Amino acid sequence: MQLTVWTYEGPPHIGAMRIATAMKGLHYVLHAPQGDTYADLLFTMIERRDARPPVTYTTFQAQDLGRDTAEIFKNAVAKAYERFQPQAMIVGASCTAELIQDDPGGLAKALALPIPVIPLELPAYQKKENWGASETFYRLVRALANQPVERAPRENRRPICNILGPTALGFRHRDDIVEIRKLLGALGIDVNVVAPMGATPADLGTLSAADFNVVMYPEIAKAAAQYLEKTHKQPFVDIVPIGVKATERFVEAVAKLAGVDPAPVLAGAPSRLPWYSRSVDSTYLTGKRVFIFGDATHALSAARIAATELGFKVVGLGTYSREFAREIRAEAAEHGIEALISDDYLDVEAAIQAAQPELVLGTQMERHIAKRLGVPCAVISAPIHVQDFPARHSPQMGFEGANVLFDTWVHPLMMGLEEHLLGMFREDPEFHDGVAPSHLGGKPRESADAVEQATAAPPLAPSPAPPIPASITIDGPAPWAADAEKELRKIPFFVRGKARANTERFARERELAIITVETLYDAKAHFGR
Repeated sequence: MQLTVWTYEGPPHIGAMRIATAMKGLHYVLHAPQGDTYADLLFTMIERRDARPPVTYTTFQAQDLGRDTAEIFKNAVAKAYERFQPQAMIVGASCTAELIQDDPGGLAKALALPIPVIPLELPAYQKKENWGASETFYRLVRALANQPVERAPRENRRPICNILGPTALGFRHRDDIVEIRKLLGALGIDVNVVAPMGATPADLGTLSAADFNVVMYPEIAKAAAQYLEKTHKQPFVDIVPIGVKATERFVEAVAKLAGVDPAPVLAGAPSRLPWYSRSVDSTYLTGKRVFIFGDATHALSAARIAATELGFKVVGLGTYSREFAREIRAEAAEHGIEALISDDYLDVEAAIQAAQPELVLGTQMERHIAKRLGVPCAVISAPIHVQDFPARHSPQMGFEGANVLFDTWVHPLMMGLEEHLLGMFREDPEFHDGVAPSHLGGKPRESADAVEQATAAPPLAPSPAPPIPASITIDGPAPWAADAEKELRKIPFFVRGKARANTERFARERELAIITVETLYDAKAHFGR
């Protein structure tokens, strides 16, 4: 088993917890040892929820393993029902409790509770969080929406749909729902149920009353939508409306299923992204090299927006969602690159270094990687930090979501250029820290560095450096001369890494013992051809 510091997804019972926490009237009894209750922190601290997840843990201890852990589980289920009085329950085991094979489903069934109890079999050592969320939602839909609900005739009524996919701890799911509702309302379509977020078990029983389904996040809801299509003859739309072009395709597809005219909505598309991307100086956008990594939904959308709506060049594309590897590989082929399918952040870091991008679009992990490499980064996908659950409305989907994307992706590039300009002028005789403000007049103030230098003891004479041979075979990168390092710092930080790598490669191929200013400019001329 590989040990890791960071992980893109938790075990599948965390996915089940995301479904339970998103819903109302549903309770999750998790057979888990003491110590596996850390998951509560994900929702209360990171998502800033005002209530703990509706989860009861058995919290058995080491000494309990020699006794009857099955009895501990049955007692936990009975007490949870008595205390919380849920409409339905789901039961399962954490990755640790899975090893003792107590069969939570069978034990709960033996209690004969007067509510639906849905067992979850989530293989913790083969599957991960998003799969666990998908499987949990599918099991709930299959158990609670198995009886058809008679639909009213289509004549003289507005079309009705369900919105499927948003969960707790999802990346901007709360805000995306608002934008999807706004689009559907503008088309004259009513929403029957939004699930799992905000839905009750009773609501899931009415899913078949809708004419069709909208799948917001295929990782979570596509399996449930396929079941509803097969069982209740409900078609579904799984076009993810992230970006202007995808939103337009989404509107057209939904309008076709609903039998309505999409023209009024498309004609009044309010997104400013197309105009902004045409008006912004091409220095910020055109041909910028971008590396993209995240869950499949957001990585696929980001690649298409980057290439077709902002003029970036996609030099890296990957996902940790192995269930969607085929779709990611097909999209990567469209950009002439090979997809990265991995859940090892060290593989992702190595790929980013090799691609030498000027912008990274990724998860919280890629944000840390990009910071170390000195590359601008925007977060587009879970896993995410508390700062990615803003108090303001900040969607990714719909026309307003496209505006948010433009701001989020382009501003790091602009701020990078501003920071570079500040760095360039830091040593200018008119602008350095020791110069008094021009509007105040008077003598320049002495900087702290100048005062320190004036009062410091005289420096010791440097030892003579050993002679450097004119040419030598070098395995690693050649050392940099001090003036070359200083010249390198004048290059914008967001392309400095690429300049350094190219120069060191240039020096290595020519077996140069040291990199000078001349080497730096020779390499620039060589790779600029």
